[in-house]
Amino acid sequence: MAITIKDVAKQANVAPSTVSRVIANSPRISETTKKRVRDAMDDLGYHPNFIARSLASQSTKVIGLVLPHSSGVFFQNPFFSEVIQGLSEGVHENHYALQMTSGKTEFDSYEGVVQMVQGGRVDGIILLYSMVDDKIISYLSKRNFPFVVIGKPFDLVDKITHVDNDNYMAAKEATDYIIGLGHNKIGFIGGSPSLTVTIDRLQGYKEALKASNIELNEDYIIHEDFLREGGQEAVKELLRRTIPPTALLVTDDLMAVGVVNSLTEMEIDIPNKVSIVSFNNALFAEMSRPPLTSIDINIKELGYQAVSSLIQLLKNENEPVKRIIIPHRLVIRQSCGVAP
Repeated sequence: MAITIKDVAKQANVAPSTVSRVIANSPRISETTKKRVRDAMDDLGYHPNFIARSLASQSTKVIGLVLPHSSGVFFQNPFFSEVIQGLSEGVHENHYALQMTSGKTEFDSYEGVVQMVQGGRVDGIILLYSMVDDKIISYLSKRNFPFVVIGKPFDLVDKITHVDNDNYMAAKEATDYIIGLGHNKIGFIGGSPSLTVTIDRLQGYKEALKASNIELNEDYIIHEDFLREGGQEAVKELLRRTIPPTALLVTDDLMAVGVVNSLTEMEIDIPNKVSIVSFNNALFAEMSRPPLTSIDINIKELGYQAVSSLIQLLKNENEPVKRIIIPHRLVIRQSCGVAP
């Protein structure tokens, strides 16, 4: 005979409605009561029928996740696996599931989102990136479909809930640190210029140079994919300059590993000849040789807060628009030294 909510309620000495609220993780129920109900569920072997509950509430209990349309970046760059850890924790706590969509092109990604929305497959969507003139954001905004962006939207910043770091300030602080070591020939290796994260970090880099009266050299600015190969190609190009930079601000750890690989192959000493500061503070930033000085952007928290914000929006369509800024910090290791 199947165990029902009424059986759990009797075991926990609460009302059946309280059991339903515990299953939905309602904040109105105390942690003590939640524990008592969950213990009763475990003792009786009760498992909620989320499919039936979803049909009754017209909710899929699924959140759509839109990946960058360059699938190589997603599968190779550890930023995305770490942010998905945060997303997974958030959906698990709220009894949701994730459905991912990606495409080799921007059009493929757009079509995937349209299918998720029009097919009623998801309750809301999280975008794992933010770029200039994004058709997906325009589509979701026009349909008034619930969504949250990880990163700062290029347009409609005050009308879209998003979770981000202060990338402008982080890049400025990182560049100031390099300048403080005596460097005035500083290269910038960034991702695609269509990404708002690249735009903000580049602006922070430029502002730091300006504040220190260091002339901006456009030849020191390179854009590549957030991949190891991108860093390898970028540093080789910078070293071909008539006067190459003595320090580099690299906006992604995986790119920075590529930079380290190329410099090591060319027997260029790090940090005595070239200093490096990177972004993300992923695991292999510490494992690099030498270990990378890197901006820790608290990646998991970006994902967790994105899920929390979207679920609040799903529970209350009048939830105000939010801009959640996750703190960053500079982690100093051995990839930086005084200017040669």
